[in-house]
Amino acid sequence: MSEAGERTIRPVDPIPGPGNGQTLLGPHQRATAWQRLGSEQFDVVVIGGGVVGAGAALDAATRGLKVALVEARDFASGTSSRSSKMFHGGLRYLEQLEFGLVREALHERELSLTTLAPHLVKPLPFLFPLTKRLWERPYVAAGIFLYDQLGGAKSVPAQKHLFKAGALRLAPGLKRSSLIGGIRYYDTVVDDARHTMTVARTAAHYGAVVRTSTQVVALLREGDRVTGVRVRDSEDGAVTDVKGHVVVNATGVWTDEIQALSKQRGRFRVRASKGVHIVVPRDRVVSEVAIILRTEKSVLFVIPWGTHWIIGTTDTDWNLDLAHPAATKADIDYILKTVNTVLATPLTHDDIDGVYAGLRPLLAGESESTSKLSREHAVAVPAPGLVAIAGGKYTTYRVMGEDAIDAAAEFVPTRVAPSITEKVPLMGADGYFALVNQTQHVGKHYGLHPYRVRHLLDRYGSQIGEVLDMAEADPELLTPITDAPVYLKVEALYAVAAEGALHLEDILARRMRISIEYPHRGVDCAHEVAEIVAPVLGWSATDIDREVDTYLARVEAEVMSQSQADDESADALRAAAPEARAEILEPVPLK
Repeated sequence: MSEAGERTIRPVDPIPGPGNGQTLLGPHQRATAWQRLGSEQFDVVVIGGGVVGAGAALDAATRGLKVALVEARDFASGTSSRSSKMFHGGLRYLEQLEFGLVREALHERELSLTTLAPHLVKPLPFLFPLTKRLWERPYVAAGIFLYDQLGGAKSVPAQKHLFKAGALRLAPGLKRSSLIGGIRYYDTVVDDARHTMTVARTAAHYGAVVRTSTQVVALLREGDRVTGVRVRDSEDGAVTDVKGHVVVNATGVWTDEIQALSKQRGRFRVRASKGVHIVVPRDRVVSEVAIILRTEKSVLFVIPWGTHWIIGTTDTDWNLDLAHPAATKADIDYILKTVNTVLATPLTHDDIDGVYAGLRPLLAGESESTSKLSREHAVAVPAPGLVAIAGGKYTTYRVMGEDAIDAAAEFVPTRVAPSITEKVPLMGADGYFALVNQTQHVGKHYGLHPYRVRHLLDRYGSQIGEVLDMAEADPELLTPITDAPVYLKVEALYAVAAEGALHLEDILARRMRISIEYPHRGVDCAHEVAEIVAPVLGWSATDIDREVDTYLARVEAEVMSQSQADDESADALRAAAPEARAEILEPVPLK
């Protein structure tokens, strides 16, 4: 093995959390979690490591319940890593008269921005370009005023009206002919995958047993009551039974598949809607603000993302592989065509550094248009001991988790306390603002530029010391990844030692967003990152080669699928790529 593979890694001692919880989710904690899953009686077993499942586990754990959270792949490996990267109320839902949804979402936005996750959720100014004279300004202004009032407008500035010249000063990259004026308002931006993982780690900190690569293959039953789940380790094939007084199905677009294991009819169906985003370099669109554009079907966002813009999204039915929704050339062409109607310098396919596609778990309705389906969530009890939750928006994950555990409480034999997650900051939030003021001092201590420290604070918050201290025995880890210099090498190490990453894809696509932020999509740094993490994960030289080859095949399949004209062709190419995890397609029969 290379020098990188021979490093001696100084172990980070876990700081015991409440309820014998862990602040780290590394290989040692993973082994302990498996033993606990198969030997203990839980109050609540949550299926799904997306933001809703993680939120439900955190809600239950902070109520004093004994909780297990199992995820077949990785935290946020589905919908929760492929959103538009916003905590927002959904301005367009006002036009659909969904005032309750908007009010609830804006309340959650305020909570996360100020208390729960200020290190991850950041205020973001938007420009709403106006194109119609007379009626549009008062109409939109009234909507944004209501938007501000519903949210309380406590932590972000209120709307500001702009003439054409003022709007173009904020966004010089827009065509002069594309607007007659504008309104600036505020929402927020968030790294969804990092946020979801942090919610899950916070649940573990408060005592939840949290484990990824742990696939539910059957529901345990006593008579007509669900009493737990049978799980299979997607890494080594081991199987064990996990006993729980109640099981919460928080699997998003997989809700119907898990429901089928209960052999009971569900109370609702979930419909998958595909949303595609493209990622382009920041210099391709000259603007100081994010931009929201009305389209015939919905809206299109142009959102600043570090040194890039994220532009999307689409909204089409998807009935193929739920694990790997594929973007097509038609999807990308639609986004380019739409955004180019307002850009002074049109974007082309050559400008695109990254593309990602996700699936919205919408509650099935009568409408033919997925964009018109309600984003309200629903909770149901399809069988005794089984609670299902689906629908909703990323922003309302905390409320969804609370509602799911409220329903689950009926099956827990002891008294269940009310939810307190409104008052529970996520890991890294406490002390974050003080550290922001100490950026220079932190940088000097670790030999890092203040810009680098700010970037790390916005990813790890007050856990920055825990991350950087892992490089104490090897200062080389405080240098940038060669072909992805936005990130330090120690961040890859921390991803596997503390954040539950098990494969290259977990690191390059979700703990860090290299797969969408660089034209090489992680290919050029895959081997370097694999060698950094190999000592912690116990990889041999053969394991490193296999991980790199699997990741390269994944990227090649995604890039090829994005040149296809239709969903079926794109799906066939993407689905043919090898998987790092050995999931099974058929349930394990109960004896």
